Amino acid sequence: MNKTALVTGGTGLLGRQVVQVFQRAGWQVTGTGFSRAEPPTTVRLDLGNEDEIHKILDKVKPQVVVHCAANRFPEKCDADPEGTRALNVQATSTLAQATNNRSILLIYISTDYVFPGTPGEAAYETTSVPRPPNFYGQTKLDGEKAVLAVTASTGLGLVLRVPVLYGKAQEPKESAVNVLMDAVWKASEKSANITMDDWSIRYPTNTEDVARVLLDVTTKYLGSPRDSAASPLPKILQFSSEDRTTKYQICQLFAEIMGLPLEGMKPNQQGNDPNSTGAQRPYDCHLSTRILKDLGIDVQTQPFDAWWRREARAFRR
Repeated sequence: MNKTALVTGGTGLLGRQVVQVFQRAGWQVTGTGFSRAEPPTTVRLDLGNEDEIHKILDKVKPQVVVHCAANRFPEKCDADPEGTRALNVQATSTLAQATNNRSILLIYISTDYVFPGTPGEAAYETTSVPRPPNFYGQTKLDGEKAVLAVTASTGLGLVLRVPVLYGKAQEPKESAVNVLMDAVWKASEKSANITMDDWSIRYPTNTEDVARVLLDVTTKYLGSPRDSAASPLPKILQFSSEDRTTKYQICQLFAEIMGLPLEGMKPNQQGNDPNSTGAQRPYDCHLSTRILKDLGIDVQTQPFDAWWRREARAFRR
């Protein structure tokens, strides 16, 4: 029997790696995109169009759909709340209903931003009570609820929460980590006067590692009983690296690797500005990977420092 997967957001930072990892494992994979779709490599799919969702599912007939597509940058979400909710929540619910009706496993990619990140609370377990600190986190939590509600009777819906991601990108701005390399280049000029967050704790995780975990989870869950009442497998999972850092510390590492001065950048250790109207950031949303470990899933990750020392040549000018 052929192993077939559909990856929404297949043109994005994570989606591209998911497509590649599943393909290397012998799966027939169809990646979808919207503005960046390039047939036949990726198929254009408007997730806001229910008819298009039904058509592609009936054409591809996947055993699993990995739902990576999302509006995932907090400031962009705040700037377009209607569009963000349409993609992160409404389209997710529609997709869940369509996959559930066809007995297709759906894995929904969520975020550590469903948690408030209050000092002293981390690490968060899958059973910890979500309290999103911003609109983006709320829409991802609402997407989680939609998937789990729709698939409650079948057990065909899963949630995988992940933190900030980095990895091979078509352009630095795809990742909130990769894009810091641009800031480092600018900060090599003393007059740049860049202020960089040195308060919020991040656990940057490589997209290749996330894709590998998704493959392992898919294999395990498709091999389990479909009846949720007969299956003890949990429906909310979390994956994260243990590389604890701040954005300023990442910039320091990048500057050292690139041999650049960081004279034009200063750290900000003050946290969120209570008077700011921008998206609020949590202090520490570290995700516990205990449930994945209990399932026998490998949660090791590539060392952040080593990956960048190897890959930084792509950022040299």
